[in-house]
Amino acid sequence: MTSAPQQEQVTAAVLVIGDEILSGRTQDANSHYIANYLARVGVDLREIRVVPDLEEEIVGAVNALRARYDYVFTTGGIGPTHDDITADAMAKAFAVGIEENPAAIAMLLERIRPDQLNEARRRMARIPLGAELIENAISKAPGFMIGNVIVMAGVPVIMQAMLDAVALKLRTGARVLVETVDAGSIPEGRYARELGALAEAWPQVSIGSYPHFSSDGVRNQIVLRSRDSEPLALAKEAVLAMLTGKTNDRPPGC
Repeated sequence: MTSAPQQEQVTAAVLVIGDEILSGRTQDANSHYIANYLARVGVDLREIRVVPDLEEEIVGAVNALRARYDYVFTTGGIGPTHDDITADAMAKAFAVGIEENPAAIAMLLERIRPDQLNEARRRMARIPLGAELIENAISKAPGFMIGNVIVMAGVPVIMQAMLDAVALKLRTGARVLVETVDAGSIPEGRYARELGALAEAWPQVSIGSYPHFSSDGVRNQIVLRSRDSEPLALAKEAVLAMLTGKTNDRPPGC
């Protein structure tokens, strides 16, 4: 068995922008989707942050996150209404101007008749100077990428289309390999000490125990993650052996 070649880690954060998320009116589905998407392509999502529709909050969060991670993915605030201020906040964060982008206008005209391209809709074509447009196959209003910040819509289906459009431009690292071991109904308290010892013995592998509820009661799964296939396989074998011992000699309770 050979280990996976070592590759650099590429990190990212998600910045969710919108009062509607913080008020509970809208449920954030985008972060979950982006997390799974990035894991598949080899980008480590390290942080998710939510901020209101306040320019100073957006600017502060963007500048903090873009200095810390390789990429920042933002969702929300690029529509046609007065509270869609993400583009202006990005221009301020990067200390650049913002103006109507002719290519963005052309994209909008693919879906909107010229006589319907009113002032509100033209707001969606205001792009910070130096930004690269991100195509939107759904409604045509583009997102954009400036520096290491990818600015996308908040509507999930549109965000997903934009993420597909920008994915090929991303620098990626080694994918995290995942193994899941079903611990069944063995209580966590019965294997917690041994599992902790296994985590110390295999520092290249992230090991966690996750309970969930089913019709049969509480069930547990042990999830192992690593970029290196060999220690991952060996750690999985050790976890299986540990659980086998618990199954064969199992007093009632935990």
